[in-house]
Amino acid sequence: MVFLPPPHLASASRPAYAEAYANILAAHRRSPLTSASSVIILVAPDVDALCAAKMLAELLKQDDVMHRIIPVSGLVDLERMKDELVTYAELHTLILLNMGAILDLSSENWFGEFSMKLTVHIIDSNRPQNLANMFAGGENGERFIVWDDGEAENMGEERKAWEALTYEPEPDSDEDSELDDEDGVRSNEGDDPNDDEEFSERSPSGKRRSLGDGDRSQEKRRKLDDQSTRLSREQRNTYHELIAKYYGSGSWHGQSASATMYILATVLERVDCDLLWFAILGLTFQYTTARISRDTYDKYHSIYYDEVFRLNPLPPDVAANTTDAITAMSPDDLSVRAAEELRFMLFRHWTLYDAMYHSSYVAGKLGIWKERGRKRLTGLLAKMGFSIPQTQQPYAHMDLDLKHQLRAKLDSIAPEYGLVELTYPSFVRCFGYRASPLGAADAVEAVSALLDVAGGIRMEVEVEGARHGGEWFGGGRLWEGGRDGEGQREKRMEVGSREKDGDGDVDRDVDGEERKERTWWVKNFWAAYDALSDIVPLRDALSLAMSLHRAIIRQGTSIIDKQDIRTMRSHRVVVLSQGPDLALFAHPGVLARLGLWLVDALRDRLPGTKIGGLQGKGKKSLPFVVACLNEKTQTYVVVGIMGALDFGDVRRNEFGLAFIEAKQRCNARSRHSTFDASVLEIEQEDLKLFLETLCEVGEGY
Repeated sequence: MVFLPPPHLASASRPAYAEAYANILAAHRRSPLTSASSVIILVAPDVDALCAAKMLAELLKQDDVMHRIIPVSGLVDLERMKDELVTYAELHTLILLNMGAILDLSSENWFGEFSMKLTVHIIDSNRPQNLANMFAGGENGERFIVWDDGEAENMGEERKAWEALTYEPEPDSDEDSELDDEDGVRSNEGDDPNDDEEFSERSPSGKRRSLGDGDRSQEKRRKLDDQSTRLSREQRNTYHELIAKYYGSGSWHGQSASATMYILATVLERVDCDLLWFAILGLTFQYTTARISRDTYDKYHSIYYDEVFRLNPLPPDVAANTTDAITAMSPDDLSVRAAEELRFMLFRHWTLYDAMYHSSYVAGKLGIWKERGRKRLTGLLAKMGFSIPQTQQPYAHMDLDLKHQLRAKLDSIAPEYGLVELTYPSFVRCFGYRASPLGAADAVEAVSALLDVAGGIRMEVEVEGARHGGEWFGGGRLWEGGRDGEGQREKRMEVGSREKDGDGDVDRDVDGEERKERTWWVKNFWAAYDALSDIVPLRDALSLAMSLHRAIIRQGTSIIDKQDIRTMRSHRVVVLSQGPDLALFAHPGVLARLGLWLVDALRDRLPGTKIGGLQGKGKKSLPFVVACLNEKTQTYVVVGIMGALDFGDVRRNEFGLAFIEAKQRCNARSRHSTFDASVLEIEQEDLKLFLETLCEVGEGY
């Protein structure tokens, strides 16, 4: 058995996370070639994996284990990294964070041919997982360890089916006829004078030895026994259907990788506020990107809620926190507090009007892409008693009494406008004298913005205090990486000159563009990684997140106003081929955010679509396919999103299999550049044919 249950399901015969971590330490200390390349952590480009990597690195640092963190953007990057890892003689532990669960890692195509001393740990929240990684046995299979969240305990039927199909021999249609005809054949052979020659063999001494009738009967009995234990065709087909249903039911997400790391830290008794904050960010990321439902979020939130009060006990004279009254209790206060979070985008750092305007929830309820919707938003604020000058200045500078009244006013007036789910339980962290308290959702937005657009694209951010500055003093500035903007600019010029001098005309090729894009992506990764533990770049990134959401609202309102949404039989399609923000939405992460905004905005305005599925059953949902042209590579980035009709609910994303089947049918030139099967990069000329084929296969996903 190669999946690790969580600690509450572990036993003496079934080790859990702590034992696996102890094995990593033991392997590192026994290794004669100990170096930073002995333990390698491959990290996917998302906030959850980033937080998990930060937590694991802290644990390894406390145990004096040298390690190396390598960002991996997708399957192509993972294949390249695999070829490089083969050359590392000292490598004994490989840890995959939010990647690899769906791949058959023990096969020769991946890590099956690596040295037998290598152990691969898979800590992935993506589902489904490859059954071979979880249930394969033998010396090779035991090297691949899946850190499970308890889901494998409920997969008894899938495990039985996989083991039967893997270890049982294939049925042979001629076996029965062979057994029936065997006696007749042998009786005829008894009259053959050459019978002894045919059914005999030479002994080591050189004499002929007859097999004899007894040996023949034993052989026949053995065949009958094999037939009795062999699967029937009906049973085999049933198992095949069960496995196909497991893999074909769409993709979903389980326990976050950061939560798995936090459980490990809890078992090791090394939990502190930093690790708790990273785990909270991983959970918040899953919730704000619609990867988990509200019920799942509440389950993990209750656990972290208890942890917050255990690690951050409040003085007796301090009342329970509210959204508007969270302040640091001392200049060195770095505590985490529980709070009710408003569904307003970055409202603690933006103006109240902008925070509500750029909220997808408010957009869907009020229809802010129309003039009438914007007037309703202004009317809501006026009815609450908030003047226009107050709502147009930064939230931190608003009158204190208005901030204290905000929650009560919203509870009494917002339901008249259909805003009935304006809050959800969350957390806020204090940063002492260095910055104002930061909400978990705000931190996730800032880190996500750094991952997507910290470099490689021109982004204009608003200068604080420059709004309403008029023609001469208003406006913004280009994003240059926060406080280290000048240094970043100089490094960029040096890198650009080196590439120009070394490559010549190669930069104009696609390969040159890919190398340049990888360079920027790696820089973005490390900028986001560093911001997790440094409030200054994290605070600076808030302005980048604001600019990103302005672009999303600008593009989303344009799509709805111009009626660019095409309705197909089983889904809706949006294609972006021109516009000022085309380069921005060529990033899969930003394009997925646009799709989620469209789902939230149109949830109450569009009828749901019933997806057929493998059994012809399914719930109604809002499937969206959003495509954007990448002018540099002349390809389209296509993202499939399965939205739920009920706010807070989640549907399994079935576009991954639909994309694969559609591109196979039409032979479209494409590639999966990320670990998400519902994200596809396709040649510009093949997009139309691909979308037409996707409509044909739409009834099956």
